[in-house]
Amino acid sequence: ILGKFRPIVNQCCHQCTPDSLVSRKNLGQNSSLGFRNLLSINETQTRYRGWLVRRVCFALFVSGRKVYGSPVSNRLERLCQSNRVREAFTAEHEASEGGDGQGQLRLLFVGWAMLKMFASVFYSIEVNLNHLSALHRVSQEGSPLVYVYMRQSIMDCALIPLVLFCHNLRVPYTVYPLQINILQKVGVVLLPPSAQTEQDAEMDSLYSPVMTSLVRELLHEGQAISVGVSPESGQGGQWLAHIIQLIKEGSVPDVRVVPVGISYDCVPNTNVQVGLRSVLQWMMSFLWRKPKECVRIHFVLPFSLKEMCESRRWRVDEWLPLQDLLLPVILKNRTESVFGKRRMSWLLPSSHYASELEEPGHPDRNLSVAIIHHLIFSATSCKAVMATSVVSSLLLYRHRKGVSVSGLCRDVDWLIDEILLRNRDVGFGGTLANVVHYSLSLLGPHLIIAAAPSREDPLIVPRPSFAATLHLFVQAQAVRHTFVVEAVGACAVSAMLCEVAFSGVKEDMEFNVVLCQSNLTERALQLCHLLPPGFVPPCQSSQNFALDAVDSLVRCGILIMEEIPRDVPICDFWKKDGILTWTTTDDPYHSDSDCEEQDLRSYKISQPSRCPEMLFFLCSMLAGHLRALCWTTMGLDHIDTPLASMCTELKIRKRLCCVLTLLCLCSLCSIQVLSEERHEEGVLLGVSPLFQLSENRQKLHRFISQYLFN
Repeated sequence: ILGKFRPIVNQCCHQCTPDSLVSRKNLGQNSSLGFRNLLSINETQTRYRGWLVRRVCFALFVSGRKVYGSPVSNRLERLCQSNRVREAFTAEHEASEGGDGQGQLRLLFVGWAMLKMFASVFYSIEVNLNHLSALHRVSQEGSPLVYVYMRQSIMDCALIPLVLFCHNLRVPYTVYPLQINILQKVGVVLLPPSAQTEQDAEMDSLYSPVMTSLVRELLHEGQAISVGVSPESGQGGQWLAHIIQLIKEGSVPDVRVVPVGISYDCVPNTNVQVGLRSVLQWMMSFLWRKPKECVRIHFVLPFSLKEMCESRRWRVDEWLPLQDLLLPVILKNRTESVFGKRRMSWLLPSSHYASELEEPGHPDRNLSVAIIHHLIFSATSCKAVMATSVVSSLLLYRHRKGVSVSGLCRDVDWLIDEILLRNRDVGFGGTLANVVHYSLSLLGPHLIIAAAPSREDPLIVPRPSFAATLHLFVQAQAVRHTFVVEAVGACAVSAMLCEVAFSGVKEDMEFNVVLCQSNLTERALQLCHLLPPGFVPPCQSSQNFALDAVDSLVRCGILIMEEIPRDVPICDFWKKDGILTWTTTDDPYHSDSDCEEQDLRSYKISQPSRCPEMLFFLCSMLAGHLRALCWTTMGLDHIDTPLASMCTELKIRKRLCCVLTLLCLCSLCSIQVLSEERHEEGVLLGVSPLFQLSENRQKLHRFISQYLFN
């Protein structure tokens, strides 16, 4: 399959950056380049041959890499003389920087050490050579590059510089909250010694102007920067806001942004205390272990950040708080949703020293949040779907009670086709049997594999434990993102079926009911406001997303259109009150459903005689996030408030994973279920007066649980 069709996953957004897309149209599409395993280094990649070369080929390969030195040596002096830093701090500082030759030697040694370390952790690190050839051509144009990726582990900040170093590209300055001073010598920007997290650092009035000036100096020198962003906590977003601010001020002419998708077979467990000793101990644990996991890295085509800022095409709906979008619907004060986009203000954490920019509706803040959101979506969309993600999603969403190996192979073959049809690449190859065997070997600790003597086909069942479910949930994230449009539509159908079932309809209806398109779209629109960041691009309206969610179920064969007799002839369809209406097809998110009268369209489930498996498979994909919201809502009855936000988070984490905890708290704060009070000791969370009433909490629980398929 992959030999005939390889999806192109590195295109930049055609709506927000059309000029960049046109100028890069022919880049990175040379299908003959293929992939390269970064850890597969032999004598052919050096200038030498022989048995001795084969034993030291790693060192010889690294010694032949190109290291880009800094063109200036007085960066710290210029940093202290900048207006931003002078206004915040007037003391004089003196410092000396190492020579260029010493820095190159240090970087070569670190590159060799990282290759050896990753060779003991991963079986392969594969990169698409088409993407790297495009980066080579763009880097020659002169504009500095900014790499943006989603934080998954401490491995992320090392993988991107290593890939670029091995392919003779400029190694970026990496922003990551580590406290390992030796890494500062090789371009890692550290937090202040007094700060444990980035949020602690932002509370320092000197930190922001110094970091903004540092970013300005690095970009003026032509240096590259690598920034990791967390969609749950918003950490890392402040760095992107600094770069956007410099673009708007004109301090930096332009930068080229490169979203990076990093896919792991199994995300490394890097939950270690940040520090040199703990990181070394964690690295030593891999030395006596045979590596199995693979990593796939994709680079999106670089696009102009200035073009995205000036085009303003990233905003198609009015940005509204979640409480304005959903609260009247939840409390039954309004039946129809307000058209708008959810404001995800936590993607740009606030700090006490900022002034009017911290207001939620400030245009500059909205611009930064929208671009951060868009970059999260781009980095997530270009990630390859790994074999463990395919198998995990099938075991978690389709075969929770178990499946035979032969049945799993059939479903894996089907799901791979569906993924490729949605223009998502996969990070594996080989025969179907080898792919399934490889995935089961990695997921083995979280599965029960039973083989009876009377049958040759073993049975595979996920372990009935929270740890196993959580691991499969994390691994299946790439598949959830691939099918999110269909999943939203399926949950909307499920909500309407539940409403019909609870309205007293006879039990033998067998799903043979007619569903109105306007009601389906309304349910899908309300659900999309609850999705985490990264699933819906900000440049697509929520209404179009909801319409596409319903249309996608027709394409999947789950829904079929129900013909309803019309009172007017079909030739008069376009006439309304004597006015001929037109619709444009230039909108990239244009849906065919925009061209018809919504009230005259309705659907029926295509398989009324039995429960359609595909419908319930899609419904289950969003069940984890929705169930976490339900658990958090019910848990408010057992938490004494107000509590510090950290204490509330720890209490809820007893039942939820860390990622879902942060997303649930952000959503409940956005709906004004939880209220925030800022004090000197931190942020205190309390239940708002409106939801201190048990009746309103029950309404919120019913609203969320209607989308859960039981």
